[in-house]
Amino acid sequence: MYTAQQYVKAESLQQAFELNQKRNTTLLAGGCWLRMTRRRVGTLVDLSALGLDTIEETEDAFILGAMVTLRQLETHKALNETFHGLFREMTRHIVGVQFRNCATLGGSIVARFGFSDLLCALLALDCQVELVGAGLIPLEQYAAMDYDRDVLARIYVKKNGRRAVYQSMRNTKTDLPVLNVAASVLDGQVRVVVGARPARAKVVPMSLPLAAREEQKQQLLEQVQALSYAGNMRAGEAYRRHLASVLTGRCLAALQEG
Repeated sequence: MYTAQQYVKAESLQQAFELNQKRNTTLLAGGCWLRMTRRRVGTLVDLSALGLDTIEETEDAFILGAMVTLRQLETHKALNETFHGLFREMTRHIVGVQFRNCATLGGSIVARFGFSDLLCALLALDCQVELVGAGLIPLEQYAAMDYDRDVLARIYVKKNGRRAVYQSMRNTKTDLPVLNVAASVLDGQVRVVVGARPARAKVVPMSLPLAAREEQKQQLLEQVQALSYAGNMRAGEAYRRHLASVLTGRCLAALQEG
């Protein structure tokens, strides 16, 4: 269990940003992973009073606050209707309902966990993140960055007609994924993301027409195979590489079926 010398309930995002510039400061989101550590925190900054626990819908986007829980994403009716159950699918296997009621979207994305279901699926949607210091940037750019001291405030999910599917493989139902793949289609072009390699999720460099010929699909699968993979206690490198092709194929088939 972690310990903290000082606790501050942030009154504004700017205050949280300024406090977070110090190395001994840690932001408190859901705290689900933090509680499993033995860290000695200098200043613990609580973000719960900043109104970041809401899902707002505008004409062009869904705006997801960083303190929105995984359970909110799983059960939000409009969000899941718009994206055909994607948010339910990306969250429903994560540990259990009790955990999902506490774990937050921001905590999952900021940590850039290699095993993250959310990072993989949201990358397929080509989202944007709002940072207090850097402003609005693509999630793909943020996911590739090293950890810094900026503060994630919101994630913008565009309502542009993009369709997406998510597939994951787990050894047991509530375990971390062995591998996950998400794919989306917009204007006839398919975007594929592979995660839990066990490195963090990565967008496959090649896009693909939804009505692609078999040789084009094979080129995409070769790009998927060319990503870096490694082994750990859950699966070996060769198995993950093979699984990536299988799950990518399933995602492409699901998109084609509509």
